[in-house]
Amino acid sequence: MPLPSDIGLSDLRAFVAVARHRSFRQAADALGTSRSALSHALSGLEQRLGVRLLHRTTRSVAPTEAGSELLGRLEPILRQLDDALEAISHGPDELVGTLRINANEGGARWLLRHVVPAFHARHPRVVLDLVTEGKLVDIVAEGFDAGVRLLEAVPQDMIAVPFGGPTRFVAVASPDYVATHGRPATPDDLKRHRCIRQRLPSGKSYRWEFSQAGQEIAVDVPGTLSLDNTRLMIEAAIAGQGIAFVPQPFAQDALEAQSLLLLLADWSPPIEGLCLYYAGHRHVPKTLKAFVQAVRNP
Repeated sequence: MPLPSDIGLSDLRAFVAVARHRSFRQAADALGTSRSALSHALSGLEQRLGVRLLHRTTRSVAPTEAGSELLGRLEPILRQLDDALEAISHGPDELVGTLRINANEGGARWLLRHVVPAFHARHPRVVLDLVTEGKLVDIVAEGFDAGVRLLEAVPQDMIAVPFGGPTRFVAVASPDYVATHGRPATPDDLKRHRCIRQRLPSGKSYRWEFSQAGQEIAVDVPGTLSLDNTRLMIEAAIAGQGIAFVPQPFAQDALEAQSLLLLLADWSPPIEGLCLYYAGHRHVPKTLKAFVQAVRNP
C-alpha cells in the first residue's frame, strides 16, 4: 500500500526525536520547537499512517511495536541523508553533526583526556553528546551512536575498539583502617571486615570478584555503607570508612599519595579493559568513523 503523499521529512524527524528521547519535552528542545507542536505533528503522522507509533502516558513515552520497527528503519536512512547533505554543504573533509556516546565514568574520563581534545581540534563542528551512567543500556534502542564499557560487557554482535590497555579492580583501604583492623589475607577474610559496598543500578549490591591461579571467588561483602559512585567510594575509603573495591585508575592518585593502601593484590589480575563499541550492521556515520579513528590513534 503506498504511503500518504502528505508525510514530510519533518514529520519523520519529529517521530525519531520523540522515540529516541522518549520525551516530548527533550525532543522539542532538540528540534527547537514546542511540545504542543510536536504532539500535534506526531498525532497527525499516526493518523495518516493509520497505526499507533507511540505509547503515551502522563509520565512516559515509548515506541509501540510498529514504532520500534519504523525507528529501526528510519534512523539509518536519515543518517545517510544527513551525511549526503553535510558533504555537499561543508565539503567532504569537514564533519558536522552530533555524536551521541553512552559511557561509564572511567571511559568518559579517558576519552576526555586522550581523545576529545585532538578530535575537536580536527573536527570543531561536531557536537559530542557524552552521557555517563552506571547502568548498561541498549545503545541502539536508546539512540546512541556508540557506547563505552569493559570489553567483557559488550554484546557479541557489536564492533569493539579497545583502548587504554588492560585494567584491574582492586581492594583499597586507608592506612588508619589497616592499622586498626588489619589486612585481609584472602578474599574470604573480607567477610570479617567493614566494606564499602557498591549499589548497582538494579538496586542489588555488587559481589566483589577475585581470581588467582585459575581460582575465581565472588564475595558478597558485609558493610554498613553502600554507594553508587566510584569517586565517593574512594573518598569514603580515604576517610577510613572501610575497604572499597574500585578500578585501579580511579584510586591511583590516592595509592601514590599513600592515602590508600592496596590490598589483596595477588587476587586482582589484569582484565581486558575498556572499549568503544557500536553496531556494525547499521549505517556508520562519518562522525563516528572519525571518532573511532581518533580512539585507535590517540
